[in-house]
Amino acid sequence: MTDTALIVVAAGSGARLGAAREGKPVPKAFAEFAGVTLLEHALRGIDWVAERVVVVVPPGFEAEAATIAARAGVRADVVPGGATRADSVLAGLAAAGDAQHVLVHDAARALTPATPFDRVRAALEAGAVAVVPVLPVVDTVRSVDTVRSVDPARSAAAAGEEGEAAEHVLGERLGAVVDRATLRAMQTPQGFDAAVLRRAYEAAGAARAASTDDAQLVQALGEPVLAVPGDELAFKITTRADAERAEALLAKEAGMQELRTGIGVDVHAFGGVGPRRLAGLEWDEEAWPGPGLAGHSDGDAVCHAIVDALLSAAGLGDIGGLVGVDEPQHAGASGEVFVRAALEAIGAEGWAPVNVAVQVLGVHPRIGPRRAEAQRALSAMLGAPVSVAGTTTDGLGAVGRGEGVQAIATALIRRG
Repeated sequence: MTDTALIVVAAGSGARLGAAREGKPVPKAFAEFAGVTLLEHALRGIDWVAERVVVVVPPGFEAEAATIAARAGVRADVVPGGATRADSVLAGLAAAGDAQHVLVHDAARALTPATPFDRVRAALEAGAVAVVPVLPVVDTVRSVDTVRSVDPARSAAAAGEEGEAAEHVLGERLGAVVDRATLRAMQTPQGFDAAVLRRAYEAAGAARAASTDDAQLVQALGEPVLAVPGDELAFKITTRADAERAEALLAKEAGMQELRTGIGVDVHAFGGVGPRRLAGLEWDEEAWPGPGLAGHSDGDAVCHAIVDALLSAAGLGDIGGLVGVDEPQHAGASGEVFVRAALEAIGAEGWAPVNVAVQVLGVHPRIGPRRAEAQRALSAMLGAPVSVAGTTTDGLGAVGRGEGVQAIATALIRRG
């Protein structure tokens, strides 16, 4: 069973944005921002989020969307959407197959960073059936009453025809201030137990056409909807003002960011007395016969290589200089402790990770069966995509003889 599917909804017309290409209207997701389509911005760096990605686009744009997804480095199923957002989500659900969890994300929130995805996934894996990232409402909010007035000129005619005075709207009268502490602005990705979301759409029937929020339909079933913190960058690009804000952010990113790469290598022999831990995961004896990795800490060579790669990129030395090799407080510590320390160290210098790639060399454990799980765990640690691959050395050297594990990591970081 596929664990999680990500549905990226990109089928809207974007009439309020007024996007055009060569003088002709173009759906919002295919409008360009800083030289790249909105859809490509939305898809970049999300390959770690789910085992299956479904992109829903206006009919006739499937081939272009497939090309964009490939350019963004994402393997995606592209399907045509419907007349309403609800129809498009249903099309995405049909393509999601037997996924246990499903995340529904608006392509219009193209600048959404990794953190909201991670928070939503973590809540689903902890047992929630519906999760929504939200932001506090910061503006003063007030209720309004519609002010109407009788039009004498129209009133006589209306009275003869219908017996009622004709009215027209003058405007709105401010009412009471609404306590904004109790209000939240909804964002995406919204995460769901897939069976619950399908049941919500079925129960809503024709009324789903008016819905602009999937969590609303789930809540109508009486199911609880959990809120997790959203992100300011996950704003929805709807109007020209939104587009100008996005263009400014993307131009700054493209023109002012400093990028650096680093490499890290770590090797640990088998023979440890602690848990069998590698790539942020614990392994059972069937997958990993024999003892764990030897070391003062847990010996997680993958995490340690990532630490060295991050520090190398930032010019901050290595893991030994960061935390020491035999400090008592780190006896048996998990690899995540050192990853967090490295992130804090590079963050103090203004750096943040963009992505990390790790190659694991060893006879066991075999990375392949748990590769996706390892990528999620490591991506959650970093708040950025991490890709993991495994290989052997064809019996050459100590690693090839099954005496230990080696990991090689490369990191891309940015500042500015």
